[in-house]
Amino acid sequence: MTPRRELTVLVAADLISNLGSRVSVVAIPWLVLETTGSPAKMGVVAAAETLPYLLSGALGTPWADRIGLRRTSILADVGSAGLMVAVALTPWLGFGALVALVAVVGTLRGVGDRVKHVMFRPAAEAAGVRLIRLTSVYDGLGRMVTLLGAGLGGLLIWWFGVTQAILVDAASFAVCALLVGLLVRPPAPPAAPARPEGYLRALAGGFRYLGHDRMLLTMLLVISALNMVVNASVAVYIPLWVAEVLRSPAGLGLVLGAFSAGALLGNLLFTAFGPRLPRYLAFVVGAAVSGAPRLLVLALSEELAVVLAVTFASGIGIAAVNPLLGVAIYERVPAELQTRVIGLAGSLAFAGLPLGALLGGWSVTALGLVPALLAMTAFCLVVTLLPLLPGLRPRPAAAPAERQPRVVGQA
Repeated sequence: MTPRRELTVLVAADLISNLGSRVSVVAIPWLVLETTGSPAKMGVVAAAETLPYLLSGALGTPWADRIGLRRTSILADVGSAGLMVAVALTPWLGFGALVALVAVVGTLRGVGDRVKHVMFRPAAEAAGVRLIRLTSVYDGLGRMVTLLGAGLGGLLIWWFGVTQAILVDAASFAVCALLVGLLVRPPAPPAAPARPEGYLRALAGGFRYLGHDRMLLTMLLVISALNMVVNASVAVYIPLWVAEVLRSPAGLGLVLGAFSAGALLGNLLFTAFGPRLPRYLAFVVGAAVSGAPRLLVLALSEELAVVLAVTFASGIGIAAVNPLLGVAIYERVPAELQTRVIGLAGSLAFAGLPLGALLGGWSVTALGLVPALLAMTAFCLVVTLLPLLPGLRPRPAAAPAERQPRVVGQA
């Protein structure tokens, strides 16, 4: 198999696994609702997967380096497949067992997702694919998977029932493990030292590097803040604005859809023109456009057309943010530290998600919807403009040229 096809298989395997996970995001809460009738327990199950996912993605990576990235990916997916079969076929075990099974799946997924992302860089280098192209295409495909997964989960539950929907997630993990096991052969890693690093020393090396790279750390804090704003908007602000202003649930789908549509268009534009843009400036502008304006328009306008237009533009802005962070990590972090740093970076970036819904609900309760939106707008604007501070701007040498060779005729 050619290196380019091997890269395609690796990316496809990761997206298939993610598609199954998006199905289970809908199916597992529905299973809890069917078996317990408790909305509170639905939230407990969601948290039981999310928290281990964040922790294992950061704390499990030193073991992944020692076991081997490819082997870790396969083991994580095989284990996740088996556990999801158990979730689907043994609802009689009770709620406590379900929480435990889902927590272990979250732990395995956190490590498995991170190591696949580490494998992207050597696969891209071997294929002669520019990292900026890879990260932008992957971001766009990931957004499409997110959009399709939730809808597919609902349809599968409707057509076949919740058990079969969860089994689809199990099958997606199994397919991912097979693809990586049979068709992906990453380049040989550098020779390991005679005495492997201890776990704590290896983990500390990742923290130390991330703490010293102020530019990368700032980019991660910006994305974490944007994730917090997005989750607060989806969970609290937009539904309340729709209920108070439009008084029709149809508006909720329009506003959320406008952001997703803008993100997809933005990804197409960034994939085509992103490599020609100044990266750091594009990151700052994309982050600033994607956050504060969509909050401010909800606070100041009651016109749906205006809100949709600004939300759509914010979606275009977000399309530059994740790919530029991805390529910055691949290019700036030494190869021997990438597993640990990518794990820590992913957990830090996603940390804003659980905080967002909590902060959104608290702010509206304490201040009211419009003041809460204005306060969050100010916070978001300050955070997204942090990278412009003189001490956090990259030096000219901090944006290295692509390390991989260009193939003849490559765009």
